[in-house]
Amino acid sequence: MLDKVLIANRGEIALRILRACKELGIRTVAVHSKADRELMHVRLADEAVCIGPASSAQSYLNIPALISAAEVTDSSAIHPGYGFLSENADFAEQVERSGFTFIGPRAETIRLMGDKVSAIESMKKAGVPTVPGSDGPLGDDEGEIVATARRIGYPVIIKAAAGGGGRGMRVVHTEAHLISAVTVTRTEAHSAFGDGTVYMEKFLEKPRHVEVQVLADGQGNAIHLFDRDCSLQRRHQKVLEEAPAPGLDPAARAEVFEACREACITIGYRGAGTFEFLYEDGQFFFIEMNTRVQVEHPVTEMVTGVDIVREQLRIASGLPLSIRQEDVKLAGHAFECRINAEDARTFLPSPGKVTLYHPPGGLGVRMDSHVYTGYTVPPYYDSLIGKLITWGVDRDTALTRMRNALDELLVEGIKTNIDLHKDLVRDGYFQQGGVNIHYLEKKLEL
Repeated sequence: MLDKVLIANRGEIALRILRACKELGIRTVAVHSKADRELMHVRLADEAVCIGPASSAQSYLNIPALISAAEVTDSSAIHPGYGFLSENADFAEQVERSGFTFIGPRAETIRLMGDKVSAIESMKKAGVPTVPGSDGPLGDDEGEIVATARRIGYPVIIKAAAGGGGRGMRVVHTEAHLISAVTVTRTEAHSAFGDGTVYMEKFLEKPRHVEVQVLADGQGNAIHLFDRDCSLQRRHQKVLEEAPAPGLDPAARAEVFEACREACITIGYRGAGTFEFLYEDGQFFFIEMNTRVQVEHPVTEMVTGVDIVREQLRIASGLPLSIRQEDVKLAGHAFECRINAEDARTFLPSPGKVTLYHPPGGLGVRMDSHVYTGYTVPPYYDSLIGKLITWGVDRDTALTRMRNALDELLVEGIKTNIDLHKDLVRDGYFQQGGVNIHYLEKKLEL
């Protein structure tokens, strides 16, 4: 087992990693910016190192500072969490070259799946269903671009190969706007990601966002942990998730699970990962793979009983998966509400001091949060301050528990989106299950 892990992140995920390390008897090092001295995991870690000022670029994104912190503390591994450098292949490579273990996939795997074009090509070869598209990057020949769009059928979407988080995308409904859309997207992609490569896909009009959680040990063993529905989104950012995804076609579901598991073996995947799909009319269409632990991993843990972060740590220690596919059983249903420090109506961030914090409790209720009474939410980072998760023997029970838990949750001194979640879990269409990715934004427009 790893001896000492440096946690290269902050907030609730850093605390989540610290807890998993403590369970396994692994010592921990918390790195933090000057603005994050009072984070809970910094207080609880065996050692803490300040790596720079408040700015992420000078602290949590500062690769030399992180590796130096690992060196001075004699850490054996670095866990990147999610966000920041978690899917940065250069960081993973430098960590390994410096003699530390990167708790995640190999750098070449991150690069392969980080480029949307190469990821789609790899998934096609592995038998994972993909969205009809250009089968590679678009060239400069306008005639070929027009022909490709006609073959796919309008509407189409132009995407940056290096894009993510909803950036570098443009939907085209008519041929008259196609070439200009490609040109503009290329320019934006080059400016935002340093790579102007773009590709084309069929634009699905009312899909759901369904993802499959996987674990693989890089030793030829891989398992899936079923699926999650992440369709409630605003500006391509997830708001509320659930597992399993309700109302999926059973045959298509079983087929895509096996395809994802086999794909992990084919590409030699190591660690936790998520295959993201658009799901429409009983069909799955691969869009990307996240090569890290996801924000919404707790809902999968709740319905499978598998500790995903613990498995990450075991795999990084060189151990094989502790469970086989036949050992993974789906039990009940779970929801996760992302609690953000932001205005529930305007979505503007709301940093400041938390004057009162009271998490909910009861059977089937879990609160992953780094917040405590007296904690000051800084203005420099993502507004996520916690994740409220509920479990029940069925979807209705889990949803009832979520409604009750949201009513119990108290966060005072700052604005939060708790009221938005209270509205969502009482929404008639959401209660039925299976809303598409456009539902929330249309609801907010009313």
